[in-house]
Amino acid sequence: MGKLALAAKVTHVPSLYLSELDGPHKGCRQPAIDGHHEIGRRCRELGVDTIVVFDVHWLVNSEYHINCAPKFEGVYTSNELPHFIKNMPYSFPGNVGLGNLIAEVANEMGVKSRAHSETTLGLEYGTLVPLRYMNSDQHFKAVSVAGWCMWHELETSARFGLAVRKAIEERYDGTVAILASGSLSHHFANNGTAEQFMHKVWSPFLERMDRSVVELWEAGDWTTFCEMLPLYNEKCWGEGGMHDTAMLLGALGWDRYDGKVEVITPYFGSSGTGQINAIFPVTPLPA
Repeated sequence: MGKLALAAKVTHVPSLYLSELDGPHKGCRQPAIDGHHEIGRRCRELGVDTIVVFDVHWLVNSEYHINCAPKFEGVYTSNELPHFIKNMPYSFPGNVGLGNLIAEVANEMGVKSRAHSETTLGLEYGTLVPLRYMNSDQHFKAVSVAGWCMWHELETSARFGLAVRKAIEERYDGTVAILASGSLSHHFANNGTAEQFMHKVWSPFLERMDRSVVELWEAGDWTTFCEMLPLYNEKCWGEGGMHDTAMLLGALGWDRYDGKVEVITPYFGSSGTGQINAIFPVTPLPA
């Protein structure tokens, strides 16, 4: 019925918003913003009506959760970095039907999930920042999925991602994009060193690991990457436990996925963390 048209791993660093504002960092994240614009352009070209975001800033302790309110609107200040993102307005439509279908299919597959449509749940900046640049005209509906899954297994998150794909293709009448919104390595700059690491990764080890991972993605070596993901997450301080990445790959076929990644915004350091915008071509699910 429906179609998964685009899948991507994207950055949501708060310095993207800072990059818009007058001051010493104005323009510093323009390449990443341009990458978001390009992903948004491709979504439009592909006829996407809804963007589903796996957001590693939404922490949950039990089950899988989907925010599918009919509309998202407000003014956001980050409680984590209020000096980076403050008083940022947002407004775009949600997609109640798709959120409910995702939960329905996930539960049928044995992955306990809940969709929240009649809710006062707010959005986190892992959703708000990418959509600011991809969806400033409110062209797309949005669904936000909790991607900081504290007590969950990566394999279960991959199965949840597969449920998202099945919900789209088997029960939804429309065209969807999915975004894994999170970093590669995620060791934040220690307190007092933020300016020093504004455009750097915390250590050469972390940067080397990240660049090796990107090479695996570009080569399409998903057997190696999926096998190393749990240890990579553990040793490189994966953001949100890298459940966003597991969900993304689960939707694409996990270790049997056969696509080769296209880097849209080359790898860069931000406040100690490793960041990228990259499109994962959508291929048929393996039989």
